[in-house]
Amino acid sequence: MRQTSITIDLAALTHNLQRVKDYAPTAKVLAMVKANAYGHGAVNCLPAVAQADALGVACLQEAIELQQAGWQKLMVVIEGAFSLAEWQYCIAHQIECVVHHQRQLDWALQQPAKAGATVWLKLNTGMNRLGFTSGEIKKIAQQLTESGYEIVLTTHFANADAIDHPNNQQQFELFDSTLQMLRDQVNPAIKGSLCNSAGIVNWSDRHYDWVRPGIILYGATPVNHATAKQLNLQPVMHFNASIMAIHTLKAGDSVGYGSRWTAQAPARIGIVSVGYADGYPRVISDDAYIVVAGQQAPIIGRVAMDMLMVDLTHTTEVNLDCPVQLWGNAPSIDEVGSWNDTISYELLSVVTRRPTWIYQS
Repeated sequence: MRQTSITIDLAALTHNLQRVKDYAPTAKVLAMVKANAYGHGAVNCLPAVAQADALGVACLQEAIELQQAGWQKLMVVIEGAFSLAEWQYCIAHQIECVVHHQRQLDWALQQPAKAGATVWLKLNTGMNRLGFTSGEIKKIAQQLTESGYEIVLTTHFANADAIDHPNNQQQFELFDSTLQMLRDQVNPAIKGSLCNSAGIVNWSDRHYDWVRPGIILYGATPVNHATAKQLNLQPVMHFNASIMAIHTLKAGDSVGYGSRWTAQAPARIGIVSVGYADGYPRVISDDAYIVVAGQQAPIIGRVAMDMLMVDLTHTTEVNLDCPVQLWGNAPSIDEVGSWNDTISYELLSVVTRRPTWIYQS
């Protein structure tokens, strides 16, 4: 065996869901499992999110997969239907949809609403990707209400991770005033959903009726001012490999493609059985390290398709087949993201099926 593995800690996922409930005790939880649960394997993660009130997916295909796997609670398709046939399928199978443009609204108004059918009506408060303007929203809400639909007004932050960003206040004010207007002038039962993972942490007074945790469930920090550990989150994905070869270099010897790293003195290096074909990023900074035998070992040279190299000169008791952690408890996925000028979401989502996948409760 190549000894390269992804271990998914389902107990950690359950723990993180409980942390969301601790932050937002009065709101319902729409647990985001889009993109195959951020790369963690949505079907396998279902037992760990059983206490969520609903699941959020990006598209109908993801919802169907989870229903076929046995999920019986509510699901919400956050990109909405892409055709009339998809809308009709959702209505027939108790799958709720976001409505964010006129064509989707037309499909909704063409179909008689079943009792309790809900539309998640998207308001554009400043993200400027999807959603209706505040000037359009009253008429649309009236049309949906007259057609028998219940409504959850929803929007999405553009800068929730940066707590002091001025756009946050603008989005608050527009969402607050629009929701209040709709409750006063259309239907007092209209519900609201504003907070993603960062919003859940940063603004306890803005949780409304539904919160939508995503990255926080998987043990990465959603905010700039606190680490996952400080937020009492547990890493769900642990990326592991092993030392497959050890060599001694003399001063002046270079390692790997492009001869990116050259030994300045005699050095002991290890070859690790993982590469970018497994999902470990090729572009990495000089700050990058792995953990082996409880010690940090710097990554050197270029990450290749099947392997990477580390400097073992200053480590002890590291031999062939020693297990290596690429991310998990240490280093954290957020650290690895920072070394690549990216975010944890991307790294988690692109891990491949090439390593051995292990799910543990």
